[in-house]
Amino acid sequence: MAEVTRVPLQPIAKGSLTKLWLGVLVAILIGGALAWSAMPKGLSLDTIVAGEGANPGPEDVVFVNYKGSLADTGEVFDESQDIPLPVEGIFPKGNPLPLARMLPGFRDGAVQMQKGGKYELFIPADQAYGEEPPQGAPIPPNADLVFEVELIDFMTEEEFERKLGILQQAMGMPAGPGGPPQGAPQGAPQNLPEGAQPIPAPGQ
Repeated sequence: MAEVTRVPLQPIAKGSLTKLWLGVLVAILIGGALAWSAMPKGLSLDTIVAGEGANPGPEDVVFVNYKGSLADTGEVFDESQDIPLPVEGIFPKGNPLPLARMLPGFRDGAVQMQKGGKYELFIPADQAYGEEPPQGAPIPPNADLVFEVELIDFMTEEEFERKLGILQQAMGMPAGPGGPPQGAPQGAPQNLPEGAQPIPAPGQ
């Protein structure tokens, strides 16, 4: 039988214990600083109701309830609409928004959210529509925006496309290129390809 070498545990000296707690505190502060630095300058996210679990990725499709308003006046320029999905169990509730095509500020805020959480997201103008807001929308140039967002669920864009195909087949529709299903909100915060005009808010 092999002989076991026993090493007695030594009590931590008072000074060492203080250093240990200082080390833990520094690690926590560094972690918080890294999380804070992940948010672009000027962008802020306040948690109203904490969510849980993983965060969406920057190319995921999020399912949300949201309301967008002007930061200076509080005027609501867009909000999510109820979308009755004809086949249950395929998509969760909420409006599907592909983060890869959203405003930079909306995308960067959304990836900090968790399922079940409710948040207030402040987006400075340079991470929103900047000098060229959607034509016909009640958003002035260089406007800061505030979004109230409830993150219901999220999935990868590939999974969204696959489920969209299932939904289209169930409805007897020909499968087509990706994008939110018909009835998705037209005023969703978008970041369209260069030269394309963002879709105005509903009713505008």
